Amino acid sequence: MTQPPLAAVFRRLIANGGPITLQQYMGESNARYYAGKDPLGGAGDFITAPEISQMFGELIGLWLVDIWSRAGAPAEVHYVELGPGRGTLARDALRVMRRQGLNPTVHLVEGSAALRQVQAGIVPDARWHDDLDTLPDDAPLLLVANEFLDALPVRQMVRTAEGWRERMVGLRDDRFVPVAGDRPMDAAVPERWRDEPEQTLIETCPGAAAVVDEVARRLQAQGGTALLIDYGYAEPRTGSTLQAIRAHRKVDPFEMPGEADLTCLVDFAAMKDVALANGARHLGTATQGDFLRALGIEMRAAQLSAAAPDHAEAIATARDRLIQPEQMGELFKVMGLAGRNWPAGAGF
Repeated sequence: MTQPPLAAVFRRLIANGGPITLQQYMGESNARYYAGKDPLGGAGDFITAPEISQMFGELIGLWLVDIWSRAGAPAEVHYVELGPGRGTLARDALRVMRRQGLNPTVHLVEGSAALRQVQAGIVPDARWHDDLDTLPDDAPLLLVANEFLDALPVRQMVRTAEGWRERMVGLRDDRFVPVAGDRPMDAAVPERWRDEPEQTLIETCPGAAAVVDEVARRLQAQGGTALLIDYGYAEPRTGSTLQAIRAHRKVDPFEMPGEADLTCLVDFAAMKDVALANGARHLGTATQGDFLRALGIEMRAAQLSAAAPDHAEAIATARDRLIQPEQMGELFKVMGLAGRNWPAGAGF
């Protein structure tokens, strides 16, 4: 049965009940967007680091091997990836891990049926999960989440003349527009922001906090480590970071709900606080460029170029895209977490 366009659904909801929250707008838009398509690659809407170069996944795999080895090389361990895209990162990381004697069971947390089909062809021995609740709890976790948290729906609060209000989505001339809600929300605003001037806007992401909460609790109980990789900021800030991507271009987030990828920058300072409050160790938060350099991406690029001179230019371009500050190197951050008895990780 064909679903009605999400824009029509939202217009009906708003006409009948008034503006909806931005959190609902973003959550339902991304659920519809990811449900039936593979959005990655040149023919899709965006490209992620694992698709840019095998070096990314290989270095993630080596990082996991190193920390696993220094933790005593437990025989039973689970590789978990949240939002694994096409499975490219898992394939490259697992190839390196298995060469070094690390043979984990593989668990992919993926809600998209279309992407599960793609992943099955690349990581055929994986087990799939709709969420973290059904992950095994009998052994340490080696967990990776690359560009997963940024797509989880946010709440936005805006300071008005009457006080803090939640940012909603309403209609004006049949177009979706952000509007301030009419319910006081001062009690929901963190103390540090409450006296900010009018028009100040802050974001929180309950979904990201819930994921990091669960990851931290599992690391504390089961042992293991986690790498959370996303574009975001390491210190608290104000302002909207909502954006939409379609066909590799930024578009209006309110123009085509369900047809573009909606994302927000990840507040890594807030995620650190959540992790620490739930028993995990914070290994550090680094820029992607610094992290990959510390893991040896420049040496790996040189090795690949020497083995395939005809591809040296493409390899260098991919390396620079991953680590240069004006590309992905500065905007993207890597946060490392671990169980209490696990060692520190390289690159932090």
